[in-house]
Amino acid sequence: MSRIVYVNGEYLPEEEAKISVFDRGFLFADGVYEVTSVLQGRLVDNAGHLARLHRSLSELEMDAPASDAGIEAIQNSLIERNGVQEGLVYLQVTRGAADRDFAYPEGVRPSLVMFTQVKNLLQSPQAERGISVITTRDIRWKRRDIKTVGLLAPSMAKMIAKRAGADDAWLVEYGQVTEGSSNNAYIVTRNGTLVTRQLGNEILAGITRKAVLELARTSDLKIEERAFTVQEATDAAEAFITSATTFVMPVVSIDGQPVGDGRPGPVTRRLRELYIRTALQEIEP
Repeated sequence: MSRIVYVNGEYLPEEEAKISVFDRGFLFADGVYEVTSVLQGRLVDNAGHLARLHRSLSELEMDAPASDAGIEAIQNSLIERNGVQEGLVYLQVTRGAADRDFAYPEGVRPSLVMFTQVKNLLQSPQAERGISVITTRDIRWKRRDIKTVGLLAPSMAKMIAKRAGADDAWLVEYGQVTEGSSNNAYIVTRNGTLVTRQLGNEILAGITRKAVLELARTSDLKIEERAFTVQEATDAAEAFITSATTFVMPVVSIDGQPVGDGRPGPVTRRLRELYIRTALQEIEP
């Protein structure tokens, strides 16, 4: 059976879904998005994702296409229509369709598109063995705190990693790691300190990042929110990434060098366990 998607007020089989060729998301990447994970048929930390959506829209002077309640109703309807128990809901808002002009058009209705993907989030083989990353130059624009659909640079980084035989890339600017191609980056120093880049225009304020740091604090882990170098990362005891669909994912190799003993470390495993347990408790009816 064809997957049902949502496009501007309609639920449609994906083969019948259409968007205007004049949509500014298509012409200018003039849009933003969010990805919310789904566990046991329920949205995880969706309020945080919707709050960040509003921030992205505000930074780009873009109108919201619907109320939060309306958006969440569509998300839940898609989950039900597609029978998703575990996976994600993708949500994209663009400025809308207008004749091609660099200046923002006035009086244009935003476009809203959503779809689901089935994905194994809890029992991930990668989480058991860890992933490898390479480092590459961060060539993205300077407003990475806005979750835009302009993802060509991260896609290029993913391909650099893939061609090098790695799972992902960590982006480097002025000798310091900013974040992963689609995730936030962390190290655990040999003295047990959790280090991750401070919030700012240089990185995305991850919703999972916020939750994991809160769990780390309640676990009495020492935390430093600061930039770290590639050398610090390769010298660390552990490393990991976080995102809405990877949760907490161990990094066991950087640029071909093992991190620690080359296996997922105890702090990373513990934070993943805590995050999953907390997420499941929060969605219990």
